[in-house]
Amino acid sequence: MNLNYRLATIEDIDTIREIAQKTWFTTYEPILGKEQPQFMFDLIYSHEALAEQMNAGQTFIIQYIVEEEQAVAFASYSVKDATDGIYKLNKIYLNPSFQGGGLGKKLLTEVEQQVKKLGGNWLDLNVNRYNKARFFYEKVGFVIIAEEDIPIGDYFMNDYVMRKKL
Repeated sequence: MNLNYRLATIEDIDTIREIAQKTWFTTYEPILGKEQPQFMFDLIYSHEALAEQMNAGQTFIIQYIVEEEQAVAFASYSVKDATDGIYKLNKIYLNPSFQGGGLGKKLLTEVEQQVKKLGGNWLDLNVNRYNKARFFYEKVGFVIIAEEDIPIGDYFMNDYVMRKKL
């Protein structure tokens, strides 16, 4: 299987939304119920919100399987603290049909390589404290450095902040 990566543009928002739709609810409904994931999805993944994120400096990457000409995952990152070379992995989602085959790790490696080329030394991310993805992040070298409870509407995101040295 040959993979390709490319930077996403405004024209890719539908593709990003489609992958997010497939992954978001299966990931978060078991943890948060039905209402909070829907509220957060509508807030974060509307066309307008994604365009605003892109315009505000988030770099989005789309991962494709070349043979199938199919987008299967996306990630986004941005500068968190330029002085210390800290970047933030804002999003990384892989179509559940393709999970478990190493594609998520390859996408994360692509993000890390791009961040290193930009002078990044560290990569941070937030993960819900009950999200099993936390164990994937630990396996690939991230460590928990803090806990955050972030208000979002009438809800809270109860997250670990994790960091990896690049």
